[in-house]
Amino acid sequence: MAAADAFFPTLALQPTNSAPRSRTFTGALGTMTLSVRMEGGHYTFVEVETDQIGESRLDKNVKKFFVALHRKAEPSHALEAGY
Repeated sequence: MAAADAFFPTLALQPTNSAPRSRTFTGALGTMTLSVRMEGGHYTFVEVETDQIGESRLDKNVKKFFVALHRKAEPSHALEAGY
């Protein structure tokens, strides 16, 4: 949640609703809801929903957030194309 709180305000998205394991961010790009829950072992499941249709600018920035989050958790991981 701390990573989301630091990343999304840089996109002019401000938190409008906070709960212990979720945040709703709203701004000029749209609205998104992020939630986090623990999965088996040391895994954490992060889910994001947006109110945008298709491949919006908000959706692209959510993907950037996931890359940044992955690198924060495992800095040595090299991202590769999936094709």
